[in-house]
Amino acid sequence: MTAAADLLLVDAEVQTLTESGTVYEAVAIRDGEIVRLGDTDECEFLAGVETDVIECEGRVVLPGFIDAHTHMEQLGQHLVHADLSSADSAAECVQSLREHAADEPDRGWILGFGYDDSAWPDAQSSPLTRAQLDRVSEDRPVVAMRVDLHTASLNSVALETLADALPEGDLKQEDGEPTGVAVEDAAEAVRKRLTADREEMRDVLAAAGEYAVEHGVTGVHDKVRGSVAPRVYRELAAEGDLPLRVRIDYWSDHLEALVEVGLGTNDGDERVQTGAIKSFSDGSFGSRTAKLREPYADFDADGDTDADDSDEAIDGCGQWVVEPDDLAALVERADGDGYQLCVHAIGDEAIEETLSALESTADPGGSRHRIEHAELATDDHLERMADVGIVASMQPNFHRWADDGGLYDRRLGEDRRRRTNRFRRVLEASVPLAFGSDCMPLDPLLGIHHAVNAPTETQQLSVTEALRAYTRGAAYAGFDDDRLGALEPGNRGDLVILEESPWDQSDRIDEIEVATTIVGGEVVFDGRSE
Repeated sequence: MTAAADLLLVDAEVQTLTESGTVYEAVAIRDGEIVRLGDTDECEFLAGVETDVIECEGRVVLPGFIDAHTHMEQLGQHLVHADLSSADSAAECVQSLREHAADEPDRGWILGFGYDDSAWPDAQSSPLTRAQLDRVSEDRPVVAMRVDLHTASLNSVALETLADALPEGDLKQEDGEPTGVAVEDAAEAVRKRLTADREEMRDVLAAAGEYAVEHGVTGVHDKVRGSVAPRVYRELAAEGDLPLRVRIDYWSDHLEALVEVGLGTNDGDERVQTGAIKSFSDGSFGSRTAKLREPYADFDADGDTDADDSDEAIDGCGQWVVEPDDLAALVERADGDGYQLCVHAIGDEAIEETLSALESTADPGGSRHRIEHAELATDDHLERMADVGIVASMQPNFHRWADDGGLYDRRLGEDRRRRTNRFRRVLEASVPLAFGSDCMPLDPLLGIHHAVNAPTETQQLSVTEALRAYTRGAAYAGFDDDRLGALEPGNRGDLVILEESPWDQSDRIDEIEVATTIVGGEVVFDGRSE
């Protein structure tokens, strides 16, 4: 006798996203695993006394979204502290921080996250400064993190408090005085200082997890450094309070400790796994620190940009976060110890050096090493990535900056702007493609919308291709393609139900609501319309 299912989804449009692309009406899940797909009548005979049945009423069912590049701690801090992502001016940021300070009088630090000066109406807008943040408070330290996390803005008290921790080379100066703008290593030092303690981390990660499942995310690849987040994730999972799957990509400065305790890539359980060793090569376009072959379009050799006096700023081509020789040594060590690597590389020069280091690995393709972002990859880069099986882990929501006159136009000029994030070309070159959000913001449907409706043809994907990059592609990048990313018997019961079909309204995918999110056969979010 066939055992009853724990959960049935019936009267649905079940898009499996398998190679065949078969569409079904129903899916049955037992013990967290998909056991049958078929017509509603076929699956309903698996209904038992205790079977939960979701009447989908024609809604689209997809594999759960997997965000291949997230920062869950930062997302949680957006939710717990001041969220500056919707501010359209420096003045609005200051006002939001003031209100947050008034609401939280007992917090020692006043923190804000996610401001994007490139989107402010004034095209000459620049990062928040010490003078502006001093208007928030002259007594408490104030820090505002830019959306890309490569720039931190500090008031005078914060600068004084962190004086010994901030490398001077990455602190912007004006007339010999710090402006309060910290980039790259200095921004990372600030971020490290702001990392939540164990008690607060539970609140931060709980808020982030709730937000993620509300947006249809059933798994994340979280980039973690100098944080108690790994321990808290495991505690939450043990207590049954972790609503999604987490793959932890540890920063490279954790490598020695991971080797010492014998914690390798893919070690873990159903909910929390060890992922890749994470490193950087360069910075970001927004901070003018992504490493380019040719100078930034808005670089002024006379020094009228906000660049500092380093050699990288003088030539206008950005800067290394990790020098190529150091990166090559890390790749050799980590790969030699059996770890997957994921390396941040945005500019074409950074991608070249990163690819050269990863190409040297002895097991091309088997290690599934990844280049994170790969925004300005050339045709040659893509062909070489395909040859050795390197994954392009990319963020389609970055096309929010790729319109005419947008940030990419200003930083790179029209020609290079059109050559950023060429998802169509990535697939044509047979490069494995995984999508993530970088939490800017965490919203797969927004990213899929941008991939489908990107400004140029080489940047555009079909709806199915974009969905697969956020499901099957991300699962592949995390060695999970044998259990996640597609709906077929034997795979885990991770699904998302949408209120509308992205194929039917491809020009407004970002407006589609998530109805239900299911992880391991358990409903972790239910927002179905009445």
